[in-house]
Amino acid sequence: QGLFVPVSVNISSHHLEQIDFVERLKELLRAHTNVEPGALELEILETSALKDIPEVSRIMRSCYEIGVSFALDDFGTGYSSLTYLKQLPAVHLKIDRSFVRDMLDDPDDLAILEGVLGLATAFRLHAIAEGVETIQHGELLLQLGCEYAQGYVIAKPMPGELMLDWVNQWQAPQSWINQRTVARDSLPILSAAVEHRAWIQSMKLYLKGERLAPPELNHHHCRFGQWLYDEIEHSPEHAQAFQAMEKLHEELHVLGRELSSQYTMGSVDRLELNMEKLEDMQAQLLGMLQDLLEKPTKVN
Repeated sequence: QGLFVPVSVNISSHHLEQIDFVERLKELLRAHTNVEPGALELEILETSALKDIPEVSRIMRSCYEIGVSFALDDFGTGYSSLTYLKQLPAVHLKIDRSFVRDMLDDPDDLAILEGVLGLATAFRLHAIAEGVETIQHGELLLQLGCEYAQGYVIAKPMPGELMLDWVNQWQAPQSWINQRTVARDSLPILSAAVEHRAWIQSMKLYLKGERLAPPELNHHHCRFGQWLYDEIEHSPEHAQAFQAMEKLHEELHVLGRELSSQYTMGSVDRLELNMEKLEDMQAQLLGMLQDLLEKPTKVN
């Protein structure tokens, strides 16, 4: 139907290391003359199971000679090694969904994601984030400089006959189109936003009885507060913005202490009302951080 769509196919380490792998692949491609070799990409699974890295590298280069490219799948899990990035001539590096899924409210996953994106840049690989399920995931990935993704927010699996209509009709969310990569100096602001979302999430889990203790209730000692007060000390050019942010952040913690007390006493009605208030205040604080991201001056 005139649509050229490269297709990725998973290949296990066991099959990739077969002595006749390249010849068998050539034979299959010859049997399908209407398929361009460049339309095929092989995703290497189980990189930790690769026994002979130099031989695998040779096999991959032989495949490149006939036009077939490679991706390293689920990078960051198992025994993923820098050796693979150094010796295996892949084009794409697929970031495992386990790091992407919780990146919005897990600072450690965000830090891992930033590190993998840095490695991809250093080794001249195109990073692809797996498991992108919300528009917010896509926004944050674009801010981090990751422009390729797969996941349910883009499309769920579909019958082949629906593919052409989807390609012709799908449009990226407007917020993705307008999103820009954040300057490296401003990346700590993204981390601060995730730290704050993590605090809110921990509070919600505590109030649902799914966490034994509340998060840090002292606004000076939580991880977001530590970042904020360090910025207040070292970034006088943002004094006005930080002053408003500090006031709201302190009010959030006051409310957090009230919620913790109400939960202990079993005041369900007031608890639900104050939870709504907490979420409104969270949205305000995240909005302030977004405004700060759009300022051109440096933030530590």
